Amino acid sequence: MESAKIFAGTGSQHLAAEICKRYGTQPGKVHVQRFSDGEISPSFLESVRGDYVFLVQSTYSPAENFMELLLMIDAARRASAYKVIAVIPYYGYARQDRKDRPRVAIGSKLVANMLTAAGADRVITMDLHAPQIQGYFDIPVDHLDSHAVFIPYVENLKLENLTFAAPDVGATNRIREIASYFGAEMVICDKHRKRANEIASMVVIGDVTGKDIVIIDDICDTGGTLAKSAALLKEKGARSVRALITHPVLSGKAYENIENSVLEELVVCDTIPVQPEKGSKIKVISVAELFAVAIRNAFENKSITSLFVHSQRRQSL
Repeated sequence: MESAKIFAGTGSQHLAAEICKRYGTQPGKVHVQRFSDGEISPSFLESVRGDYVFLVQSTYSPAENFMELLLMIDAARRASAYKVIAVIPYYGYARQDRKDRPRVAIGSKLVANMLTAAGADRVITMDLHAPQIQGYFDIPVDHLDSHAVFIPYVENLKLENLTFAAPDVGATNRIREIASYFGAEMVICDKHRKRANEIASMVVIGDVTGKDIVIIDDICDTGGTLAKSAALLKEKGARSVRALITHPVLSGKAYENIENSVLEELVVCDTIPVQPEKGSKIKVISVAELFAVAIRNAFENKSITSLFVHSQRRQSL
């Protein structure tokens, strides 16, 4: 009979350990050898023959961690694993999801092709930058939603004039879902970029006077956009501004930008390791339980519908 084994990639050691704790197992033994030129050679230190193999690896620092994940998939396949499931809490290159200008790559599609070519049978991920990336795969994709952990956090805040803010027009549908869950209003921060990580202009669509604003987004990279959005919302009369972000990429001067911003707090998931000691405003919520349930249900061929906001809303009616 097949068994489920969970292995951690170098980039997700802590999260994988937390997932295993909630699943009720120990992380599998794997060794990643690194040659002096940077070449990676992973090997499993236990048999995976006939097993469901779950490989937990976020692809921040995307090139190295992604290559390690591909090699682990190949190693598991060549070791006669029954099924190989790539558990990718943060899916790198998701922002390259379309040709928005001439002669550019669609990186997220290329990543999907490479995962499939390496031998992955399924992908479990969270909050893709563009949900349609699921369609780039010809294998099943379980796309988890961080709202399942953000909703209880917001409920505990007991904000008087709760209003949700979409960081851009593209996030409107996502924000509308959680605003509908709370019966709250929403506003939109419409921004125009000169280039990646640099905003030319921004306007707020909607009234924020006296409101307690919660910005929700999937990625915080340099933190510049988030800091500017918070400042603009405060300028327009918001009483408080905080942000709930799924993936804390936090590159460049991100920690400094967040610490010096008007944000009350930045709440992030542990899909990517953070350094909270660098900023007093950063709080981390674990998604280990969500992934543990998704892994168990994938292994037992059960539905994961209960992990989503729309299911929770129906159950509460």
